[in-house]
Amino acid sequence: MEIKEENIINIHNFLPHREPMLMADYILELTKEKVVTSFEIKENNIFVHNNEFLEAGLIENLAQTCSSILGQSFFENPETDTKVIGFITNIKKIEVFALPKVGEKIISRASLISQFENICNIFCETFLHDELLIRAEINLFIQEIKN
Repeated sequence: MEIKEENIINIHNFLPHREPMLMADYILELTKEKVVTSFEIKENNIFVHNNEFLEAGLIENLAQTCSSILGQSFFENPETDTKVIGFITNIKKIEVFALPKVGEKIISRASLISQFENICNIFCETFLHDELLIRAEINLFIQEIKN
């Protein structure tokens, strides 16, 4: 996928995560039904061990990618101080094929299967170039935190 700077969306507009738990750098494409994100693996990432991005990091990257679909409704107005919390409620199926290395940029794609209010079922995959690294079907729940 060719990344065009004018199409990049700031991930902070749609996720509450911040360093060191932010596992997506940019949203490259976002609709109500799908999202594509990019993430560069850095040496100081908490999920890097022996120069590889671990399975837990790939799963967190997928969850944050998927959350962008549901989270966009909470962050439509960037001026508001919205706080949300999200949970993986179920991983129906997951397959890990390979682990990326430090310095590599992964692309994750997620497609909404179904949604009921703040609960959704999403199919997601992560690639390094054309190589499939991981694929899963995840259920997520996102809730706004009221003060």
